[in-house]
Amino acid sequence: MAWWQTLCLLFGLLTVLLLAGVPAGFAFLGINLVGAIVYLGGEPGLMQMVRNAMASLTNFSLTPIPFFVLMGEVLFHTGVAMKAIDAFDNVIWRVPGRLAVIAVVAGTVFSAISGSTIATTALLGSLLLPQMLARGYHPKMAMGPIMAIGGVDMLIPPSALTVLLGSLAGISITGLLVAGVIPGLLLALVFVAYIVWRSWRDPSLAPSFDHAPLKGWARWRPLVVYVTPLVAIFLVVIVAMSAGWATPTESAALGAAATIVVTVVYRSLSVANLIAALRGTAAITGVILFIIIGATTFSQILSFSGATNGLVSLVQDSGWSPAVVLTAMMAILLVLGCFLDQVSMMLITLPFYMPLVQHFGFEPLWFGVMYLICMQLGLLTPPFGMLLFTMRGVAPKSIPTSQIFAAVTPYVLFGLAMLLLIAIFPGLATWLPGVLLAR
Repeated sequence: MAWWQTLCLLFGLLTVLLLAGVPAGFAFLGINLVGAIVYLGGEPGLMQMVRNAMASLTNFSLTPIPFFVLMGEVLFHTGVAMKAIDAFDNVIWRVPGRLAVIAVVAGTVFSAISGSTIATTALLGSLLLPQMLARGYHPKMAMGPIMAIGGVDMLIPPSALTVLLGSLAGISITGLLVAGVIPGLLLALVFVAYIVWRSWRDPSLAPSFDHAPLKGWARWRPLVVYVTPLVAIFLVVIVAMSAGWATPTESAALGAAATIVVTVVYRSLSVANLIAALRGTAAITGVILFIIIGATTFSQILSFSGATNGLVSLVQDSGWSPAVVLTAMMAILLVLGCFLDQVSMMLITLPFYMPLVQHFGFEPLWFGVMYLICMQLGLLTPPFGMLLFTMRGVAPKSIPTSQIFAAVTPYVLFGLAMLLLIAIFPGLATWLPGVLLAR
């Protein structure tokens, strides 16, 4: 069987299984079973598949994932995150689109202490969306910022998917975590500027309302008490990694421990909400790890069948310039993001992408950040963007799904603009890691 026939067969089967509603983990498992028998030698292939699964689950580089997820789960279940939102509510006032701005600012802070994009979107959606709608905000102005800043969670560390990408792609996890900071913060600033401008141009989108702010220390105290420790946790994690004082795993564990200590000091941690946080962490991590089980075997099947070498050689011999190849790679990710979850995207594309990255000499951190932005956009693009479904779950049923899609459109365009900007100016992604990780 020619390599292109194998490629069509494997991805054809994968497409059929996913369209049939089979969970991604089970879809990859089914393909791996067939591929192990056909391409890896029958029973020895099945044994290799088992060994690969064990190697995946015991991969030390993946251990930051549950710690990063736990940080966010603890803050959400203990209610500390809600207190932080109240603190921003006291400080931000007399700004057009005030509540939408609060959503972006709060979401940015939560991104710095949470490894779950879905949790951030669900929290902000359940707390701020009803308030904005009740005060006359247009549904697009109310929903768009919440979904958009949830996607930025992937760029600002800690991020479980960033750890996973670094592990699967062989890119420095510490470098990749640091590299996403500037693009993530720039996107958040652009979102705030857009909200203020749109609300100023058309006040009907976000009507102002009487707000008697607190004065003096009473106004700033909640910010100092409830937000400063969260920012400090983020700085501890980043500094510990970038200074070489701790590995990503140790930094993640340090951040999780600091988060628990903070909630204890606030007297917000109870046995019940700790158990709820641990269950949430186990559920999210379990889903990710179950899909990862198929990563190594799937890559081996593609390699043994000749599909990887065949496709990579085709691109290398095509005479395309590096810019054209990079554009095609990003375009494929953007299309896949409309239909697949982010982990599946990584498992499908990385076996082909990383040889091309090495062949064309792309800087790994630069490429990794652009890859993350494409995955972030996948969370926001219809028809199967995960954050669109999350918003559908918290938004009133009277709001049509088409309006949810329309609400996120401007922010998707901003993400595409940031992707282009980083492609033209790689220093936006590589400068900060070069400064903090220089030895």
